[in-house]
Amino acid sequence: MRDFLPGSVEARQSLIGKISTSYLSRGFQQIETPVVEDLDRLSSGQGGDNEKLVFKIQKRGEEFERALAEGEDLADLGLRFDLTVPLTRYYATNHSKLPRVFKAMQIGPVFRAERPQKGRYRQFIQCDIDIIGDDSLAAEAELISASLAALEAVGLEGAVIRINHRELLRANIAALGVSDSDALSAMITIDKLDKVGIEGVALELGEKFGSEVSTKAASWLGSLEQNQTPEILMPLMEAVGESAASLRYDPTLVRGMGYYTGTIFEIEHPGSSSSIGGGGRYDGMVGKWLGKDVPAVGISLGFERIADLVGESSGEGSFQVLVYQFEHLAAAIRLQSELVAAGHRVRLEQKPKNLKALLEEMTAAGATGFAILSEENANIEDLEFKPLS
Repeated sequence: MRDFLPGSVEARQSLIGKISTSYLSRGFQQIETPVVEDLDRLSSGQGGDNEKLVFKIQKRGEEFERALAEGEDLADLGLRFDLTVPLTRYYATNHSKLPRVFKAMQIGPVFRAERPQKGRYRQFIQCDIDIIGDDSLAAEAELISASLAALEAVGLEGAVIRINHRELLRANIAALGVSDSDALSAMITIDKLDKVGIEGVALELGEKFGSEVSTKAASWLGSLEQNQTPEILMPLMEAVGESAASLRYDPTLVRGMGYYTGTIFEIEHPGSSSSIGGGGRYDGMVGKWLGKDVPAVGISLGFERIADLVGESSGEGSFQVLVYQFEHLAAAIRLQSELVAAGHRVRLEQKPKNLKALLEEMTAAGATGFAILSEENANIEDLEFKPLS
């Protein structure tokens, strides 16, 4: 978990603004959900390995004392590890007040008890768009187009979206000799391919399911061709039109979440060694809370990795400094209000003995100009801001 200095916050907020504006312009509606969810919901078996990384919240008061005395679980809540699980709960709770096809946008922090290492944070921002209530390929096509547009809006062109389908994965895993009930466990292992290679994946599958599965897996992974799109994904390739040039079939793409049921995506960019987003179709998730199945699909952008690629040069953090003496405080506050109303960003600073030191400090903080208030320039038209450089 990190602190951010003012310049970084300015740049991050600017970046979030560009992403949200891009999504809002395409008709997605912004929502907010609490960072806390019921622990039962966060550990329902749908979140893959992320369920092991939940920050648990201890029961309180009499509930805690009773749980302690009776040897029950001491936690009943947890911090969300993604935005999809909260969204499905949100939809189940509020669906009667939402459009038949709900196009949601959610941007906010999520939490995972990761082992500290470079590029892995315990608190980080995700930017999600989801379409609930549409079982057609139009939903996937729209999400792909909107995600690429959002990346272009922040200056990241050339992104590639790797795609696969959970039905293909299950069929391939079944052919290895893994039962359907163990398919998710096998998927989680295959998802480590880019980290441990074919040999590492085959070894772990062998430890889980035996040497025969290991041998078949090594043969399968070694013979895969990623450039031949299977029939089940062809309709999507045709539906996305020009965006198809940014799609690439990857038969080893898994996505570790257990809730995916159909098409899955992962977004990569030549400037990053890790994916910068991902998602997929999760038609069975909403029904767990609503009592009836509702089709759903979504894509999440990994904000932290995008921010690392874009950098902090937002250009929107600059301000001007109005230096005043205490006896001119009322005039300084009046002038600040007038300048702000005219579209400027103005910071007030009392005049110190060492004006040079103050101006150097303000320059480092992002100030681009300054003016010194006196009785002679107490009106806005008389103020002259000098550049700080």
